[in-house]
Amino acid sequence: MKSTLHIVGTGPGDPELLTLKAARVIAASPVVAWFAKRGRHGHAARIAAAHIAPGTETLRFEYPYTTEIPVDHPDYLAALPAFYDASAITCAERLDTGQDVALLCEGDPFFYGSAMYIFDRLAPRHCISVIPGIPAMAGCWAQAATPITHGDDVLTILPGTLPQTELERRLRDTDAAVIMKVGSNLPKIRAALEASHLLPRATLVDRGTMPGGSVTPMAQAAAAAPYFSLVLVPGRQGLR
Repeated sequence: MKSTLHIVGTGPGDPELLTLKAARVIAASPVVAWFAKRGRHGHAARIAAAHIAPGTETLRFEYPYTTEIPVDHPDYLAALPAFYDASAITCAERLDTGQDVALLCEGDPFFYGSAMYIFDRLAPRHCISVIPGIPAMAGCWAQAATPITHGDDVLTILPGTLPQTELERRLRDTDAAVIMKVGSNLPKIRAALEASHLLPRATLVDRGTMPGGSVTPMAQAAAAAPYFSLVLVPGRQGLR
């Protein structure tokens, strides 16, 4: 039988929000791999830990950079493709010996997930199964008790790395928004929300569904936010 690369979404952070299918596949895979920030074990591995069977080979792929330098820096542009090439080769080596590999990814693999870059490299010649996960934004708006869209509201997902003027333009052209990749971009995001007259509606959620998570009105937020945070701007206001 052909071996399979299972790209597994592990959900927003709470281990109980891992899907039944994801848990089954992780437990049955002889090799489990995940990405991690330098010096950290990895959030996806923490979420899935209870389902990794004893004796499983584990592969930890450590990013050369995450937020240390801008994404358009020459070092970043050179290092990340090489990192994904090497990670894909390591997975392919196991697949070529007939072993299934479960590649873990926080949230949903195809929503800003690093696993999609392994998919791009291996899909042409390997069997791949993608197991969706609950995206971080769903965990965050549930924790914040904030209905995000109503009726025919249009929802826009924005990376906080966009220029402020572009954030403002897109915020003015939508009913509801989720702003990802917050971190050090928080002051710029706050300014864009204020300019778009949306600051009173916006909420910052830090580490949604994880231990120590918090929900803060954007108007009261500090000047910086942790990596695992996002901003919610709910749509239509009031009762129907």
